[in-house]
Amino acid sequence: MKHIFLISLFLLMNIVVRAQQNITPSAYRFNLQACLKYAYENQDSLKNAKLDIETAGYKVKEIIGLGLPQVSGTVNLQDFLKLPTSLLPGDFFGQPGTFIPVKFGVKYQSTLGINVDQLIFDGTYLVGLQAAKVYKELSERAYDRTKIATNVSVTKAYYQVLVSAEQLKLLDANINQLRQQLTETTELNKQGFIEKIDVDRLTVQFNNLNTTRENTIRMLALGYQVLKFQIGMQVSENLIVEGSISDISLGAEAAVDNADTSIYRNRIEYSLLETQLRVSKYDLKRYKSQFLPSLSAFGSSSINYQNNSFGELFKQNFPTTVIGLRLNVPIFSGFQRLNRVKQAQVAVLKIDNTLNLIKNAINLELDQVRTMYLNAIVSLNNQRQNMELAREVLRVTKIKYEQGVGSNIEVTQAQTLLEQADTNYIQALYNALISKVDMQKASGNIVIN
Repeated sequence: MKHIFLISLFLLMNIVVRAQQNITPSAYRFNLQACLKYAYENQDSLKNAKLDIETAGYKVKEIIGLGLPQVSGTVNLQDFLKLPTSLLPGDFFGQPGTFIPVKFGVKYQSTLGINVDQLIFDGTYLVGLQAAKVYKELSERAYDRTKIATNVSVTKAYYQVLVSAEQLKLLDANINQLRQQLTETTELNKQGFIEKIDVDRLTVQFNNLNTTRENTIRMLALGYQVLKFQIGMQVSENLIVEGSISDISLGAEAAVDNADTSIYRNRIEYSLLETQLRVSKYDLKRYKSQFLPSLSAFGSSSINYQNNSFGELFKQNFPTTVIGLRLNVPIFSGFQRLNRVKQAQVAVLKIDNTLNLIKNAINLELDQVRTMYLNAIVSLNNQRQNMELAREVLRVTKIKYEQGVGSNIEVTQAQTLLEQADTNYIQALYNALISKVDMQKASGNIVIN
């Protein structure tokens, strides 16, 4: 029995382990394009922007519905607790000079009716149909703006992860060579060739590098969390970033020409404002059309039931049907329509002014980001060269020390110089990548398809 129990327990544990393996979430392996694609499908702000487009579509249908037949039905049931009384001249009843009270009507009345209204001509409706399509286009432009903002945020977060990973690689390389140097120096100290203070210097440097590495690992983990947040992924999911710094080209974006007017059209802020201008012009046109008359047709049909007995109410009916045309001619509205037109004209002028302002702002932004990007590229190249020189200085200094023509202090200083050069390179690399994204955004070259 004991053996059977142990076998059963082993099988149960095996089942539990396999079940845990099956529920372990699989890792997402994303490069930049995969991150962007995931963000376009899962980012909540983009989902809301899509819902705004859907809402705009319903708004267009609502406006179209104003030109379709408007049908309504009515049901009315009345119980006259006291019938209305009218006074008739007594002359009708042989009592001249007096008024005789007479009650008209029956106690119970009920009416069933249907009304139909059809718009035939209304200038505001026709303009509203044209404006509705532009209104939907406006929501689509707003969606593109949100998509571009998402692209920028995701790309920067992705680059941050790559930079942290690159920094970790440099730290690992420095730690490995410093560990080897510390081991060799410790052995030389044991043999009495060097003083213990030389070992202590390297130990302090080694500990500082390990602390920096631990901080970088935490920053890398935080970078992953930020990236998952930006793409709309749950932060509890397992994400692995694919790609490396070497896959990113730097330098070409700086060749944008301010004289190229297509830059304005490429900027979503400008095209959004242009669409808003079209909407404002339709508003102006709509207000002007309020001075025109409107024509509509109507028809109604009803059945009236009357009786003093509720039980006999629906045994007899009196039908009524009417059709007609209704012409509404605006004459005077206290200058309200005129002032609405004036307000719409001012709104159009304001957007025209804003378009000129945003052109100037785009030119200024392009100059700024171009300068920052060129400076970042120059700084990156210089820091890369400095890093290589610092690595060469360390190599030569170590050779001199091993040959007995250099000191341990020189090696330590060279190591410190290399660490500082690595840090400067990482910072310059991050600045260059962020400036690249800002340059692409300023020139309208963010691809969102």
